[in-house]
Amino acid sequence: MLYSLFEFLAHYYSGFHVFSYLTMRAILGVLTALLIGLMIGPGMIRRLLALKIGQQVRNDGPQSHLSKAGTPTMGGALILVGVAVATLLWSNLDNHFVWVALGVTLLFGLVGGVDDYRKLRYGNSKGLPARAKFLWQSVIGFAAAFYLFFAATEPAQTALLMPFVKNWMIPMGWLFIPFTWLVIVGSSNAVNLTDGLDGLAIMPTVMVAGALAVFVYLSGNYKFALYLGIPYVHGVGELVVFCGALVGAGLAFLWFNTYPAQVFMGDVGALALGAALGVVAVMVRQELVLLIMGGVFVVETLSVILQVGSYKLTRRRIFQMAPLHHHFELKGWPEPRVIVRFWIITVILVLIGLASLKIR
Repeated sequence: MLYSLFEFLAHYYSGFHVFSYLTMRAILGVLTALLIGLMIGPGMIRRLLALKIGQQVRNDGPQSHLSKAGTPTMGGALILVGVAVATLLWSNLDNHFVWVALGVTLLFGLVGGVDDYRKLRYGNSKGLPARAKFLWQSVIGFAAAFYLFFAATEPAQTALLMPFVKNWMIPMGWLFIPFTWLVIVGSSNAVNLTDGLDGLAIMPTVMVAGALAVFVYLSGNYKFALYLGIPYVHGVGELVVFCGALVGAGLAFLWFNTYPAQVFMGDVGALALGAALGVVAVMVRQELVLLIMGGVFVVETLSVILQVGSYKLTRRRIFQMAPLHHHFELKGWPEPRVIVRFWIITVILVLIGLASLKIR
């Protein structure tokens, strides 16, 4: 909205042209989302406490988590407000990539919100039935996949890009649709599984979103894309504002979610953020790089799959508890140590992902 206003005002004063630059609007997106989160955060936490919207803690989880029962949850709504407002203010709203990213994020947030509400309404940690949750995630994921497939204008926009290898893209054809669904839904659930300790999920999300902003900016610039050997996607650069909003809103949430947390994200935030990372990666053709940079999310998810599979087949557990962060807690690692070490691993993985831009 402000983008259009400043474009109009630039006809009368050339100084307003500064707001047409993506880098400027990305910075403003970060700051806007950050300030919104910091301003409304305390009031939202007080309101959640007043409404007794507190976390339901599973009895079979680590005993150290029982003391967290009653901590306000659904704080992910704070992130969604910041992302939505900042994106709408500083993006070019004529860009369809912006609407796809924002729509997928908010709709996944809605699914997570219903899940959180049911947990609170019925006083247990089960929430929305797994089949119903998966169904609605799939509906949204497939809708985005079909739209992106039919909106593609170049073959590269539906091809699988191999990182670290120059000019190697695998045409997927109609397989693009189920693959995109898998990336979006898989990423959403992976972040949700990781969200089990104070600040554990949000900081890796911020780092991956920031790295995706770099890919978005370069993929949307013809000269940079040609030089680096990555697909040029016309108009996708506008998503740098959306990614910036994710970073700003995530940092604002971390202000209140850092150990010991004043508020938890809940599924309303975790499902939405994971889907946001997935859909952006699809639009810039960096799904495999997302797999690398989001390695913490991937390993957390694999630990659950391996644990469940092993127990069903052999009645034995591979880990003391899954997801993986609980395993390390039960081995005696203090919660802050687990969190910070997972952050450090994410920093390394993000740098490896960014290195793929030059190592080709």
